[in-house]
Parts: sequence; C-alpha cells; structure tokens
Amino acid sequence: MSPPYTESCPSVRNILLLDSEGKRVAVKYYSDDWPTNSAKEAFEKAVFTKTQKTNARTEAEIAMFENNIVVYKFVQDLHFFVTGSEDENELILATVLQGFFDAVGILLRGNVDKREALENLDLILLCLDEIIDGGIVLETDPNVIANKVASNMDSGAPLSEQTLSQALATAREHLTRSLLK
Repeated sequence: MSPPYTESCPSVRNILLLDSEGKRVAVKYYSDDWPTNSAKEAFEKAVFTKTQKTNARTEAEIAMFENNIVVYKFVQDLHFFVTGSEDENELILATVLQGFFDAVGILLRGNVDKREALENLDLILLCLDEIIDGGIVLETDPNVIANKVASNMDSGAPLSEQTLSQALATAREHLTRSLLK
C-alpha cells in the first residue's frame, strides 16, 4: 500500500541535468523504478536520444516515455529533464522544471552552460535539494530557491571550503571524544 501523501502531493521521479552528449552533469532520483546505476544511465541515454532532435529551447516540451511523463528544456549545451509518473499533472512537472531552470540561471548569473554548471555543481545540487525532498515538490519559485541556496553560503566563503571546514570540525570533535574516553 502506498503512503497516503502520494495521492495528494505532487511527486517527481527524477530530475536530470545532462550535457549535449547525454552525459550526466547533475542527476537526482527519487524513485526505485531504476534500482541500479546502469538502469539509471540506460534511462538517461534513452530519454536523451528520444528528445535530442526536438527544439525545446524556447519553451518546455512534454513527452511520454516508458510509462513516465518527461518534461524537458534545453539551453546552450545543457538539457534539463523532470520525470513524473504517467498520472502526474504535466503542469506541475513543467512548473518544477521552470523553477529549476530559472533558479540555475539566477545562481549562475545568466551564464548557463556546462562549464559554468560543473564549476558550480554544489549550487546546482543544493538547488535540487531545495526543490524536491524524497520526490515531493517543496518549492517552485526560482527566486526563493536561489535565495535559500545563497543563504547556505556562509560569510562569502565558497561552499566547498565551508563543507571542508565543517568536516574538519566534526573530525576534531570525534577525535577529542575518542581521546577523552
């Protein structure tokens, strides 16, 4: 029996950000429909192959694929995809896609391409976490998403350094505890 919230809350099966060759830039799966990494990669390749000849640069396109609704949009050398179940509302999936797309544009200051995305992968992954949690849609407003991601940047320090300093503090704490035992 499925949890009761799945009937009332819009949900997403995955969000994919692929490059112009169909390779991963950032992906998040929220469903067990693809249990292995090879199954996930096969799905990504198949979706990319099916959609690459379309012109989804000005507005989002919608396609049915393997009993899933896939909403997608392209910019420069990046392909954005949001996948939902076949009975999910396409407008909600399109809103999630647009929120992700616009938030990435804000965070990358309008310079949305593969190189910039890879250099700011931490921001994109935080962006995904702000939009979806466990498949449930939390936020779709790109300004709110970008502000929440930016608020995680403490005192202007890069997130990668911040994470490292947090890791060192945790390690120091564990070491101190183990020495005091």
